[in-house]
Amino acid sequence: MPPVEPGRRARSPLPVRDGLNATRLVLPHDPVSTARFTRTLDYVLHRFPGDAERLAVKVAAGEVVDGRGRPVTARTPYEPRGFVFLYRDPPVEPEVPFEIAVLHRDENLLVVDKPHFLASIPRGAFVARSALVRLRRDLDLPELSPAHRLDRVTAGVLVLTVRPEVRGAYQELFARREVRKEYEAVAPFDPALALPCTVRSRIHKERGVMRATEVPGEPNAESHVELVDVRGTLGRYRLRPHTGKTHQLRLHMNRLGVPILHDNFYPEPYDVAPDDYSRPLQLVSRSVEFTDPLSGRPRLFATDRRLDAWG
Repeated sequence: MPPVEPGRRARSPLPVRDGLNATRLVLPHDPVSTARFTRTLDYVLHRFPGDAERLAVKVAAGEVVDGRGRPVTARTPYEPRGFVFLYRDPPVEPEVPFEIAVLHRDENLLVVDKPHFLASIPRGAFVARSALVRLRRDLDLPELSPAHRLDRVTAGVLVLTVRPEVRGAYQELFARREVRKEYEAVAPFDPALALPCTVRSRIHKERGVMRATEVPGEPNAESHVELVDVRGTLGRYRLRPHTGKTHQLRLHMNRLGVPILHDNFYPEPYDVAPDDYSRPLQLVSRSVEFTDPLSGRPRLFATDRRLDAWG
């Protein structure tokens, strides 16, 4: 395997197993680490101190490898900036009791209707129970990868690529903002709120912090908000984000004074048990539309999922 160019991510020499990618470690090159660790295994044990027994089993089975796919043993020397790949044991997670509906499948794309409460990708406390891992297993698509993401608490249209060869072309569509996305939300109705309107703000999200914030500065997030219908104190809204910042629609609806129903982050956070599915966020990714980068044909994928609060 050729050396990895600076700034590029090493491709795992281990295949996807049971829907999960192997964990990737980069061996630190700072003076303290290079002085402290003489063997690669020393660093791996340092990173996962509670897994010593299971790591010994995996090393013996040849399931801990370096960036070139060579097994890491007790004799493998520490190589600053080197890579280590290994399979971690997935955590015990509650089963999310909702099905994923397949809206479209071809040789390049898989489009699904993701339910509320199901994470799009393995992250944090939601790994094996994520949509990506479940679909890889159920549909036998080990190379499946998301072209974009939805929050765990947001339902609706999610586009994934089937083959690595086409992944970049579709992901770039989203990165270049060439995808027209439409969402639907249920939130309080404010007769004094002038709609439709476009909301612009600067959104900042710190790593490790659950909530995002709006901060002073040049706007980096833009959403178009339109009122579709009214029932008593509630409104049904059509939301069209021009950008894709974390929690953008939730923040912008809160900014207008009509936070999305059952949002446990905005305006004020409150705890919800991981297995409490009684009050889903009333937000759905209704449709995704774009010009296919490979065929040049228009593509439109939509869900008819209903939001509970609207009936």
